[in-house]
Amino acid sequence: MGAIKRDQADHYFSLCVRAKADFQCEYCQKQFLGPDQGLHCAHIVGRRNASTRWSLDNAVSLCYYHHRYFTENPLEFSYWLFTHLGDGHMERLMEKRNEVYRVRPNDKKEIAKHYREQWKAYEQGLEPEFVSWN
Repeated sequence: MGAIKRDQADHYFSLCVRAKADFQCEYCQKQFLGPDQGLHCAHIVGRRNASTRWSLDNAVSLCYYHHRYFTENPLEFSYWLFTHLGDGHMERLMEKRNEVYRVRPNDKKEIAKHYREQWKAYEQGLEPEFVSWN
C-alpha cells in the first residue's frame, strides 16, 4: 500500500489537534512555539480508517521523539493512551473505528472548512473550544 495523501482536511485537523494541546507534547509536556516546530498530530487509530481519521478523540499531540518512539513501541503507546485518556475514551474510540464510513469529496471540503474555521479563530486569539467534526 502506498502512502496516504494529506489534504486540506488533514492539514487543518492536525493544526487543531496541536493547538488544542497548547502546542505541547501530551506525553513529556515539552512546549513548542508553533505548528512548524517538531510537534506532531499522532493518530491512535490509523489514518486509513475514515470513521476516525478526523475525530479529535482519535489524535494526540506528540513531539517528534515520542511520536517515533510510540510508533515503534505500540504496546507502550496503548498502555499510555489508556492511562492518559481513560478506558471509556478508548472503548468509545474502538466502537467508532468499527463504523463504516465512506468519505466523499464534498465531505472532505466540509471537514476542512470545519477545522479551518476553528484554526482561524485560534489564530485570532479567540480561544475556541475545539469541537470534533464527528
